[in-house]
Amino acid sequence: MNKFSKLLAVVFVLFACSAGLFAQQQITKFGVVDTAKVYNAYFRTSAPVRNYEKKKAEFQAEINKRTEEIRQLQQKKLEYEKNGNDSMALKTESEITKKKDYITEYTNAKNVELESMQKSLQTSDDFYKKLYNTLARIAESGGYSMILSLQDANAILWYSSSVDITEQVISDLGL
Repeated sequence: MNKFSKLLAVVFVLFACSAGLFAQQQITKFGVVDTAKVYNAYFRTSAPVRNYEKKKAEFQAEINKRTEEIRQLQQKKLEYEKNGNDSMALKTESEITKKKDYITEYTNAKNVELESMQKSLQTSDDFYKKLYNTLARIAESGGYSMILSLQDANAILWYSSSVDITEQVISDLGL
């Protein structure tokens, strides 16, 4: 019984020491942030974004106008065909083709322009300086070891909404 008591005491001491070591270990805490959502909240009222949105609306209005012209020409072509005026129907078809080609070229050019504007907005140094400073402050005060961006979704397979700090970032940025 004496040996058993000693063995039990040694096991108890080892268990107590192990528990103390485990209690001292720091658990890694991760956070995630939807940077696109933060970006949209940050730039929602900025002049560059309003300019981007204005240009986007202007380009869409032009496309809508040209599309309506094509629709009207297609109606005329159908009338010409119905009335047996093949030469005017052919001429109208040629005009429709030219207008469709123009819309395609216009759309491609304006999409490139809009993408360029959007990239310049997204790489704004002021925004990212504020974002990274805010993330650092939240990470340090919240005990996070790492904060991941949801935009790199191929790297994040699953996350709990409890680690999503997006709303806190938006709030800390004063948005």
